[in-house]
Formats: sequence, structure tokens, C-alpha cells
Amino acid sequence: MARLADAVHWLWRKLWRGVAILFLLAVAWVLLYRVIAPPGGIFMLQEYRRLGEIQRQWVPMDQIAPVMARSVIAAEDANFCLHWGFDMTEIRRVIAQGSTRGASTLSQQTAKNVFLWHGRDWTRKALESVFTLLIEGLWPKRRILEIYLNVAEFDEGVFGVEAAATRYFRTTAADLTPLQAARLAAVLPAPKSRDAANPSQFLRNRTSAIMDGAATIARDGRAACIDG
Repeated sequence: MARLADAVHWLWRKLWRGVAILFLLAVAWVLLYRVIAPPGGIFMLQEYRRLGEIQRQWVPMDQIAPVMARSVIAAEDANFCLHWGFDMTEIRRVIAQGSTRGASTLSQQTAKNVFLWHGRDWTRKALESVFTLLIEGLWPKRRILEIYLNVAEFDEGVFGVEAAATRYFRTTAADLTPLQAARLAAVLPAPKSRDAANPSQFLRNRTSAIMDGAATIARDGRAACIDG
């Protein structure tokens, strides 16, 4: 029995040591992307292999129109500057409605797009939670949004706001108007089925709501965390 207990103890020690090493590697990975631009993510690589090419050009936050940043916050995560990675108010609202979708924050989406794969399995969700906490703890909010805007999918094979601005409006991320920014933010939940250049009536209505929301969060300070 003593030998069995020793063996179990040894296995547990090895297991926890392995977990600790993996955690430290994850911390180092996240810290690295605080100072260098992420090359992409698993989903971006999958799309590249499927399509043969993708459109993407990294731009720093100071080359993205501020209204674009505010529009994405208004559209996807109005409490982005207030929460610590998980919007508990929104989560409770979604649960009360009996839904399992709609409570994902920009921080969670960034963690998924940069470090993980797309899918709804519990392993991915657990890892997403870990990476969400790490990026919230190790990156400023402005950096989180900067990376999100450079890796988000805006159309099939079109990643990042610079490529999207070129694809839809033949302009740059820096020169996006409030209407154009709201249109791009409106396609984010379903980039393969929504077209910012030829919007449906639903997309027009959604764009108008996002424009109002972006103006509101600019006035009430909910976008203050991304100010340069």
C-alpha cells in the first residue's frame, strides 16, 4: 500500500508540474503578443488552406478611426471597458432568456481568434476562459481591441479592419466614416452572410442602432479605456 501511495503521489506531482509548465508557457505566449502583432490564428490558417489565400494587413490602433473602435464596442460588447473579461450582467440576461449565445465579450472573442480554434466543445470553452483572464490581466484594454480589430473576420477570407475597409469601401481603416464603421461592425456576427457594401434592410437598421450606440458610449465614457 505504501508503494501504491508513493506512486499516486509521484503521478500527482508530475501532473501538477506539467500543468504549471503549460500555464507558464501560456503566460509567456500572451505576454509576447502584448508587444508583437499576432501572426493570425488557427481559424485564419484553416481559411487560408481552404481558400488558397486571405486578405489581411495589420494596422496599429492609431491608424484605425476611433469611431470604428467605438462602433465595435457598441455592437459587440457595450460594457467592454467595465468588465474583467466576462460580462456577468449580459450572461445572466442570456441565461434568463433560455439562450446559450450572445454573451461572448470582445476579450473572449479575441482569446478564441488568436489562441484557439472555433467550435463549441467544452475543452475549447475552458481554455478560452483561461486565455480571457490572461489577456485581461496582461494586456491593456486598448491592446485587446487593437488585436481584435486586426484578426476579426469581416467577409470570407477577409480578416482585420484594414482589409475590410479596402474590400467594402475602397478606403483605409483610418479614414472610415461613422456610417462605414457601423456597417463593418454590423457584419461581425455573421461575416459570410452579411454584406456591408450591399446591406439588407435588417443590416441598415442594425447599422443605425450601432451608430447611435457608438455616439452614446462616447458621451457617457464607456469607451474611455481605448482612448490613446
